[in-house]
Amino acid sequence: MKITFYGHACIGIEVSGKYILVDPFITANPKASHINITTLKVDYILLTHAHQDHILDVEAIAVRTNATIVSTYEVASHFGQKGFQHHPMNHGGSWQFDFGKVKIVNAIHSSSFPDGSYGGNPAGFVIEGEHKNIYISGDTALTMDMKLIPMRTKLDLAILSIGNNFTMDVEDAIIAAEFVDCDKVLGVHFDTFGYIVIDHNEAKKKFFDAGKDLMLLEIGQSITL
Repeated sequence: MKITFYGHACIGIEVSGKYILVDPFITANPKASHINITTLKVDYILLTHAHQDHILDVEAIAVRTNATIVSTYEVASHFGQKGFQHHPMNHGGSWQFDFGKVKIVNAIHSSSFPDGSYGGNPAGFVIEGEHKNIYISGDTALTMDMKLIPMRTKLDLAILSIGNNFTMDVEDAIIAAEFVDCDKVLGVHFDTFGYIVIDHNEAKKKFFDAGKDLMLLEIGQSITL
């Protein structure tokens, strides 16, 4: 399983010969100006919620790739009504795709489309594929529901929002890593806007002191599990 950071909360996942893109917000992110969305291979687009900084590039990518959009019922149906391939899900449900199993889990946040219309409830994902399991928190506050995840799935990586203000901060993300029983963490949702700028060295040290490994990838950089 190969994981690539495309900036903000956007993650690419290559697993079992399929290409997954999570929360595509690339073209309006100056820090990701070197990423060309017209060259990305995408079979599935997973969306945690409807905010613009998570869905901005969905339509442009889906038109070109015919990717299947996977999200909660309201978000997936929104794009389905526009003619895009989609697979609606909801909290607690899981589905076996051709790349692995996806489960929708709780997130505490808000969700509305850029025009202000209802975007359903926000979500996170647990993905199991190629004998590797990852948790994508989405935009969320720290929640006790995270403790349910390791009851079903032993994680190899937790992808956690750490930028504060709109989501968890570093300290809460450390607790979240404890709740999901995963010491290997990839940080997302930081530095894009002034509200969520973090001190990288301080964040890594806090995780290290807690016995955990925080990775802060450069945009376009990848890791392999």
